[in-house]
Amino acid sequence: MIKAIIADDEINGLEKLRTSIAALNIPIEIIGEARSAKETEELLQRDDIQPDVAFLDINLSDESVFNLLDRIEEHINFEIIFVSGEASFAIEACSYSSIGFVLKPATPENLEELVAKINPTSKKHIKKRVQMMKEYYQNPNTFKKMTVSGLDGVYFIDLEDITRMEAEDNYSHIFFQDGTKITSSKTLKFYDNMLKHASFFRVHKGHLVNLNYMKKYVKGAGGYIIMQDDTTITVSRRKRVPFMDKIRRSQGGGGDV
Repeated sequence: MIKAIIADDEINGLEKLRTSIAALNIPIEIIGEARSAKETEELLQRDDIQPDVAFLDINLSDESVFNLLDRIEEHINFEIIFVSGEASFAIEACSYSSIGFVLKPATPENLEELVAKINPTSKKHIKKRVQMMKEYYQNPNTFKKMTVSGLDGVYFIDLEDITRMEAEDNYSHIFFQDGTKITSSKTLKFYDNMLKHASFFRVHKGHLVNLNYMKKYVKGAGGYIIMQDDTTITVSRRKRVPFMDKIRRSQGGGGDV
């Protein structure tokens, strides 16, 4: 049985969370509720409250949840699923980056996958993920890091270090500027959706490239890109127009492309 606490400054938000959690196919028990950061902190200081996961509204009535988490950082030994009524690229990126996030109103459908990942016996990387979430939320235009579930562990990587990604069945090979690569258990479509607002573009069904590492684009019927490491990547016919549009936008509409 997974033990949970929920915190939301709106009574309707608490009720919706409570109802949605109760409807899950995963056994989960709510052992505490709070309606402010102060109440949440007091709840977590109780010896009889030892949650496996905390569902926390980002904007509580008295202060940001991140201020609370800063105070209790050394005592965070539970998973966190952030809840917010705001939708933004940074928030969307967090949800893709293995950081628990759900947009209000919470429903059993959008909670099921997040709760299924909770492992009460394993609480690795929680503080790192909390810090990433804080950075994304407070600086929505500086999305620079993401987590990658590799075949041998979880990596925290800088987007600017990625040169390109290549699909292989349901896996993705991620290549870095230093010549190394890792294999992710996520599909290329997953990363395409995640990085669609960044400097990445899916030029072919099997290739997602970081436009910052392009050396040359060779036009023509068989158009292709030459990357800085001299790798050549085909730009599919149906991708050529949106690809050129992306380049123009990245240059602020200038250039002669």
